[in-house]
Amino acid sequence: MAGVKVALVAAVLSGCTTTAPPDRAAPSATDRPASGTTAPPPAEPTPAPARVVLTRSGGIAGRGDTVTVEPDGRWSVVDRAGSRRTGRLSGADLDRLRRLVADPALAAEAGRPSAPTACRDAFSYRLTVGTVETGYVDCPTDGGPPATARAVVELLVGATG
Repeated sequence: MAGVKVALVAAVLSGCTTTAPPDRAAPSATDRPASGTTAPPPAEPTPAPARVVLTRSGGIAGRGDTVTVEPDGRWSVVDRAGSRRTGRLSGADLDRLRRLVADPALAAEAGRPSAPTACRDAFSYRLTVGTVETGYVDCPTDGGPPATARAVVELLVGATG
């Protein structure tokens, strides 16, 4: 009996096992789907985030600012006079921006027709995300702006202001 224990301890300490190494070619029974089931399809590759461009124009002073955010979170703001500021979105802001621009609601908002505004000297926002373009005029009498586009505008204006 002592000989069996010594052989067992020696096998464990030397790394000898009765199972195949992890890089085996054939899957084990535990790797295969149960009878009657199929393996889940491979995950779709996530598209790379797109560049986001926000143009804000109008207002009493006649602003003309363009905010550009690269997929990695670097941003630049160029104003009407050509002055430039740069920075980087925080991790939380970049995550929120990615969620907002990936939301199908943004593309749906882009597909809605826009009506002429009743306001003068209001800010006009034009948002471009990849090939999707949407926008609105910040005029209370025009009705509510598109929710997702407005959330992106508020995030970018706040983070780069």
